[in-house]
Amino acid sequence: MIKRSWSLLISCSSLRLTGSGLLLTARQSYSLFSAASQPTNMSETSELADIDWDNLGFAFLPTDYMYIFKCTRGREFSKGELKRFGNIEISPSAGVLNYGQGLFEGLKAYRKQDGNILLFRPEENALRMRLGAERMCMPSPTVEQFVEAVKATVLANKRWVPPPGKGALYIRPLIMGSGAVLGLAPAPEFTFLVYVSPVGNYFKEGVAPIHLVVEHELHRATPGGTGSVKTIGNYAAVLKALSAAKAKGYSDVLYLDCVHKRYLEEVSACNIFVVKDNVISTPAIKGTILPGITRKSIIDIARSQGFQVEERHVAVDELLDADEVFCTGTAVVVSPVGSITFMGNRVSYRDGGAGVVSQHLYSVLTRLQMGLTEDNMNWTVELR
Repeated sequence: MIKRSWSLLISCSSLRLTGSGLLLTARQSYSLFSAASQPTNMSETSELADIDWDNLGFAFLPTDYMYIFKCTRGREFSKGELKRFGNIEISPSAGVLNYGQGLFEGLKAYRKQDGNILLFRPEENALRMRLGAERMCMPSPTVEQFVEAVKATVLANKRWVPPPGKGALYIRPLIMGSGAVLGLAPAPEFTFLVYVSPVGNYFKEGVAPIHLVVEHELHRATPGGTGSVKTIGNYAAVLKALSAAKAKGYSDVLYLDCVHKRYLEEVSACNIFVVKDNVISTPAIKGTILPGITRKSIIDIARSQGFQVEERHVAVDELLDADEVFCTGTAVVVSPVGSITFMGNRVSYRDGGAGVVSQHLYSVLTRLQMGLTEDNMNWTVELR
């Protein structure tokens, strides 16, 4: 394991977070990511990191390298660089710290049996980030820049990609208003950054069914707001309800719409699906729900497997007689729901066990993500 020491220095003009670091230059294009710009210690990318791969949770582990772009307001991102992973310098008056001008994405890399690495639909994340950046008045890398930055970061941290079947390398691209601003306005400078961390299962239950509680007072998003983009404020807004739910033993919170307080929206960090007979229903994307990439993939897979999929208003009452319920997301993948509690009434599914439909869809999706089956959808990108 690589050991690092960190220090915190505060001055009247800036907050400087420093860590050990060797700055390495990488070209904008992955095809031009030459040996001269790759990590000098090749054992860092050719050998597995010395950690307990059998007990990975969903918690941050520092890796070796991160990728950084910067640009000023009104201009475009141009040149990025690979840098030793460490803390970054940012002004206390940065737009992201004062006004929440920040956006992030999440995707995963999987190691195949032959040692090569697969990314899953990175272009979709790039497109979603561009839409979110426009909503948050920020510039965004092009799709090509985004994908090449992700590729370069994963390859530089190759030794942190878990062995096959042991987890995945979680990839976190983000954009933030890093420039100093006092009055309410877009930041004058922006930073695009990619870092990674090996992860296991998101929920402590692992692949076992989770238990949700419906929140009918606090809301995740409002019409006309930012619920449909992956901005950082959306996640801070759910922490109160989520903390209260976990204190009572629930896994997560299911939110209702804020107008009628009747229709399902989504769970704190994942989308929701309801199964009845051969019909799979999920709330329609209408401005308050994040258009999940795993959600989109599961809809396509389910239809290809002969299921009828409906994207519509789904009333909370429909949970009462559903055959099964499951969640989808990059972090949770496909997570079966064992029970849902609403207004003090608990409904269990499959005697608290995993449903047949969610198990089947999970198997199809993960076998595709891990390279265990042929990718007829052209969703995966292989790195060598």
